[in-house]
Amino acid sequence: MTIWILSHVLVILTFAGLEYFCDAEKTLTVADYPFRNMSLSWEQRVEDIVSRLTVSEMQGVMGRDGSSRTGSNPSSAILRLGIKPFQFSSECDRGAERAPSGNATNFPQDIGLAASFSTDLIFRVSEAAAIETRAKNNNYTKQNNYGYHTGLVCISPVLDLFRDPRWGRNQETHGEDPYMVGVFGAAFVRALQGDHPRYIRGVAACAHLAAYSGPENIPVSRMSFNAEISDVDLRMTFLPAFRACVDAGAYAVESSYNAINGVPVVVNKWLLTDLLRGEWGFKGFVLSDDSAVENVKETFHFINDTVDVVAAAVNAGCNVELSSYSQKPFYLYIEDAVKQGKIKESTLRDLVRPIFYTRMRLGEFDPPEMNPYRQYDVTDVVESTEHQALAVEAALKTFVLLKNNGILPFANGGRYDTISVVGPMANNTDQIQGDYAANTSPAYLTSPLAGLSGLSQHVKFSSGCVDTQCKSYDADGVKRVVSETELIYVLLGTGQAVEAEGHDRADLELPGYQKQLLLDVMDTANNTPIVLMLFSGGPVNVTFAEYDVRVSAIVQCFLPGQATGIALRHFVAGDVTNAVPAGRLPFTWPALASQVPPMTSYSMEGRTYRYVREPPLYPFGYGLSYVTFEYSALVFPSSVQAGTDLHGSVVVTNRGNMTADEVVQVYIDWKNSSLPAPRLQLVWFDRVTIPGGLNATVSFAVKASSMALWMDNKWTIPAGDMGLYVGGQQPNQTTKAPSNVLSGVFHVQTQLYE
Repeated sequence: MTIWILSHVLVILTFAGLEYFCDAEKTLTVADYPFRNMSLSWEQRVEDIVSRLTVSEMQGVMGRDGSSRTGSNPSSAILRLGIKPFQFSSECDRGAERAPSGNATNFPQDIGLAASFSTDLIFRVSEAAAIETRAKNNNYTKQNNYGYHTGLVCISPVLDLFRDPRWGRNQETHGEDPYMVGVFGAAFVRALQGDHPRYIRGVAACAHLAAYSGPENIPVSRMSFNAEISDVDLRMTFLPAFRACVDAGAYAVESSYNAINGVPVVVNKWLLTDLLRGEWGFKGFVLSDDSAVENVKETFHFINDTVDVVAAAVNAGCNVELSSYSQKPFYLYIEDAVKQGKIKESTLRDLVRPIFYTRMRLGEFDPPEMNPYRQYDVTDVVESTEHQALAVEAALKTFVLLKNNGILPFANGGRYDTISVVGPMANNTDQIQGDYAANTSPAYLTSPLAGLSGLSQHVKFSSGCVDTQCKSYDADGVKRVVSETELIYVLLGTGQAVEAEGHDRADLELPGYQKQLLLDVMDTANNTPIVLMLFSGGPVNVTFAEYDVRVSAIVQCFLPGQATGIALRHFVAGDVTNAVPAGRLPFTWPALASQVPPMTSYSMEGRTYRYVREPPLYPFGYGLSYVTFEYSALVFPSSVQAGTDLHGSVVVTNRGNMTADEVVQVYIDWKNSSLPAPRLQLVWFDRVTIPGGLNATVSFAVKASSMALWMDNKWTIPAGDMGLYVGGQQPNQTTKAPSNVLSGVFHVQTQLYE
């Protein structure tokens, strides 16, 4: 018996580059373990692997191997079971972002995608990003590369809200409305993870739970910021998108840096276990944000003993620590916490169980030929022709026309003999990408200048500034360029040099001398039409330009990614269907800085269209078109039973002579002013294409959950009257598009509690 055991223990096993050396027969392989038996259920296979793990091995899975001090180390391999390392740190919000080798398609930044108001576009972009991420992972694993951003756990989508226009990470969000962010987040999850009945394509790790919407560094650091939030605001504003993510089947969630009402999120048992797993039924795993566990001790000083911090995070429900700690990552003290009786071994097994279930569903322990996602090849799908075309389409659909005195669309297709292009964003292929961009082949990057230049025989150009911060300014060069020309494009903005993760804006002004640049152009133009194009993740102060007749048009372009130049050329020339603008603002654009409350105040009063009281410069959902849409024949029931969805329809007519998209928006309000309700709430939207002169009947549904309010510590659908508004914009706006908004009232019968 002893001889049999030795002969089988000393078998040569080669698995993912990890070898056991022996010189005996090769009769026992890792394939013999039950967790590799495909005839067993997922639960049986997971239970088998989890039951075999030691405390040290579970620590290596949850805390990673500690071999790197840069945050890039994967989870430990478990040699005796033939289990490979596993990388938890990747991003693929809009491309295979920051992948360490090779290129990938870079789609528009998320805030621009949100401006499309197209769930279909969000889905297709996310699907393309997921396909490229999986293909690159297939290549990395063949090379035994488990480094940073090589894995399949995408810390995406970002579901934090655009709460304050100065927040540096607004560009990564999908806007200010919790319903819309939830709809987009759910679409992203489904697209990324795929629809195969057995395998998932990648893992959506919805970020960052919760109430993380600034500050980054102004006026205090995110690493020690405590968000004081009412229960109503937390439930009705900051949590709904994450609930939608869980309901869509996300396999993971990433916790945020901040504390909520005094408790750092990563050790908040109510949030990570009671709410997420208990109330919402989440079955996946939770990752900490990078160094968030260490911050509990180092910046919050909430707990002052390392082992106690680890015990608090593990017992709160944080499955995996992401760490760039310069010394020893905190989760490598898990064994110490177990020995001291501060963590139960059974708790560790509960926390590694969803990790290995996910890895199994990714296909790690099945033959590669069984998994269609393992067949993706980088040469076939990465930067494919289809993805390049989608990048152009996506960029076009993000543009929002904010002002137009009639110059657009150009009667001559945008073709002029001589044009002037000025501004620091004009010949820039870096800042227009936005933060967390994919490494794109230079051949696919087109600057705004390159795109616009294709429409004119003579192009006069001056950047005016060295960079987007515009701390120095060549006024003479700009004035010289904009004289004696037929059309002037002014391209201004921020880019990640001005607003990004870790970097808030101190105010809403155009950076440096950019405002002076525009004023100089206006003074020098001599009635030459000026088209102002803005490239930013959030609003900048252009109130003066909106009300000055010398500026003929204003276009918010956001950060359109690799196809910026091509998309702008189509937009100006009007030579493709999507060239007719239909983007709508996914945030409220203040008219004055005084309209914005302090960054550190997490009360929603005065923030976003749902609670703002003063008229903004441009409202949420606003955007102009080249055609006018007319709404008619609104049909909906006069009453519904609480807990029942309301179904309706409306006829939308394109009164122009061009095929164009319209964004149909449905809002409700609560007529009882004593309720803890927002003044208005988006409850349905869609982007529809309507040929010129024709109409479309659009059916919509208002979910019962959209009628609910958080009252007396429970969800309640109050009985009473509710207003319904259907149109291409919010009702009753000071700044508005020339289309109408229909309205009516329906009655909710019988109050309902969750």
